[in-house]
Amino acid sequence: LHTSTFVPTLTTSYAHGTSSTPLLHDTVGGMLQKSTERHPDKEAVVFVQDGVRKTFAQFQQEVDQAAAGLLALGLKKGDRLGMWGPNIYEWILFQFATAKAGIIMVSVNPAYQLQEVEFALRKVGCKAVVCPTQFKTQQYCDMLRKICPEIDSSIPGDIQSTRLPELRTVIVTDSRQPGMFHFDDVMQAAGSQHMQQLQDLQKKIVFDDPINIQFTSGTTGVPKGATLSHHNIVNNAYFVGKRPHTRVCVPVPLYHCFGSVGAGIVMAVHGTTIVFPSAGYDGKANIAAVESERCTFIYGTPTMYVDMVNQPDLKKYDLSSLEGGIMAGSPCPPELVRKVIAYGTTENSPVTFMCSPLDNMERKSETIGYVSDHLEAKIVDPTTEQVLPLGMSGEIMIRGYCVMLEYWNEKEKTDECITKARWYKTGDIGSMDGYSYCKVNGRSKDMIIRGGENIYPAEIEQFLHTHPKVKEAQVVGVKDARMGEEVCACIKLVEGQECTTEEIRDFCKGQVAHFKIPRYVLFVDSFPLTITGKRKVLKLQMSKYRLCLF
Repeated sequence: LHTSTFVPTLTTSYAHGTSSTPLLHDTVGGMLQKSTERHPDKEAVVFVQDGVRKTFAQFQQEVDQAAAGLLALGLKKGDRLGMWGPNIYEWILFQFATAKAGIIMVSVNPAYQLQEVEFALRKVGCKAVVCPTQFKTQQYCDMLRKICPEIDSSIPGDIQSTRLPELRTVIVTDSRQPGMFHFDDVMQAAGSQHMQQLQDLQKKIVFDDPINIQFTSGTTGVPKGATLSHHNIVNNAYFVGKRPHTRVCVPVPLYHCFGSVGAGIVMAVHGTTIVFPSAGYDGKANIAAVESERCTFIYGTPTMYVDMVNQPDLKKYDLSSLEGGIMAGSPCPPELVRKVIAYGTTENSPVTFMCSPLDNMERKSETIGYVSDHLEAKIVDPTTEQVLPLGMSGEIMIRGYCVMLEYWNEKEKTDECITKARWYKTGDIGSMDGYSYCKVNGRSKDMIIRGGENIYPAEIEQFLHTHPKVKEAQVVGVKDARMGEEVCACIKLVEGQECTTEEIRDFCKGQVAHFKIPRYVLFVDSFPLTITGKRKVLKLQMSKYRLCLF
């Protein structure tokens, strides 16, 4: 379906990603073992800032040691372990150690504060937490003590907490703390009996077992724990990584599916080397890592790419090794796209659409690609769930191996987004062409209804990015007594440029429908970002005297 040499075959907005390649039927631990056997001396992971380099053989040995150590500390198959911290070696080590031991790793947002982390750990019943002492302003151990003051007087591995009743163990990666294990304790805990226990476990771990809980952003309420299996993420990583990526620069956070699956699991499945420039996002460090490590591929959100291409000394770096990249995480203006873009959601493990290297620039920059192998996609009327004709906008729905098992212990929330026929409702609005290429127009809940006209902010944002003075734009709806909602464009200008509301409105006239022309234009210095580098959705409130941005 993915090249113009084929005649379009679709007649409605339903596509099945037929494939001559069968799905994999292995676990994460099994895939890492196979890659290690293929190229034991090849670099598996590089953490540039911390000076950590591990070959596949070294990494496999430490994974086994950590996995057996967790068993020695009393964790067992099915227990949940929370990983709370930035991009450090211990994060990816415990990702694979938990998978090998049958423990479900819970990816905890490193920016979570007291109330948020308490909710997450209690929600899924974490028996153990792994974290550094601190990172930047985040005082991880201190926050855990505030939630569980019993820790300081506890024996490590026997915490008895009122607020987190299932928590028994805290493992600190970089210091010794009262009532907590040190990372070295885990690595030294296992005896021969625990190594044998680990080997015996491999016969009991099956690919449909849950392996990872990823918390969604919680834009529709409190965060929900999307529960993913070995089968979900191994196959998603397999099809995402089928293009040969020799060395991938990974500035995206590991706690997010983009990092943990797109980097970590791709490494295990394809034998790719993954390079982490820094523990926290640093645009200059990313560029420097591409040069020093001769990276051939790079990941990032649109905001990260904007930041990297606008580095003042970009030209002094030798980036000739780069062949392409994946851009994901939030809507992207076509002007930023140069190689590849992918689309997906945490609940879908995450990638469901992706462009091909053979695609022309229009398809690469204006669509999210074609449906991935072994997946089904359809565009439906959000109200009736009837499949729409080609080219019409509606909600994107996905079915296939990638769909999560459930939201952890939330049947009602699970049933709201996964139908009885196992279609996942993405909440994204898009349209499909005859080749199954899809365009995303925005989120259904972000849609602006102005005087009865449905307006998708992403469409206006993409047009505004063609203005030579506009660096970034975000379009939102503002309540209006007469029209219901009005369109407001929040614009960050190219450095050194000046612009007026009238200039922006005049630029739109004759180019977009009159009802899509922003009534309000706000010029901003920056957009608030989430920990993953995505722009936070702006909210605007019209008062009698001014437009308030918050």
